Amino acid sequence: MASSLPVIRQVAWLSLVPQLAVMGTLIFSAHALGLEEPVIAGALAYLALSFTLRRAIPGYHRKGMMLYRQERFAEAIPEFRHSYEFFVRHPGLDRWRSLTTLSSSGISYREMALANTALCLGQIGEREQALAEYRKTLAEFPNSKLAQTAIRMLEGHSNGNRS
Repeated sequence: MASSLPVIRQVAWLSLVPQLAVMGTLIFSAHALGLEEPVIAGALAYLALSFTLRRAIPGYHRKGMMLYRQERFAEAIPEFRHSYEFFVRHPGLDRWRSLTTLSSSGISYREMALANTALCLGQIGEREQALAEYRKTLAEFPNSKLAQTAIRMLEGHSNGNRS
């Protein structure tokens, strides 16, 4: 189901290096095992590994995004909060996400969880709570352009500034 809701993706291009190393290792392993098409076997193994890791580790995030795309914002909020708590408990999974989930995201799952929670709060009309959540995002991630922009928009709107 295609959604017209905005989804922001930031890519950390440098994170592709370890992912290519994983793929290279899988291709080399396929070659060492004597498989006839080691490149294809290694690439398929990489896809299977990527698919599995991206479904297993950030499960709350994925469920929150599914609910967000279905415009079930109130239901998405607890999923994003669970995601944040999960990655607070397991910071290495988030810090090394280019290897643990083969993700090339430029922002951490924790930052995404906080910002997505704030976005959903705004969507259900909880403006003050959304603003507080964006401020929490900015407190933990001072360079978060997403939070900075959202705060400016929400504060500008509350001051009656309209274009």
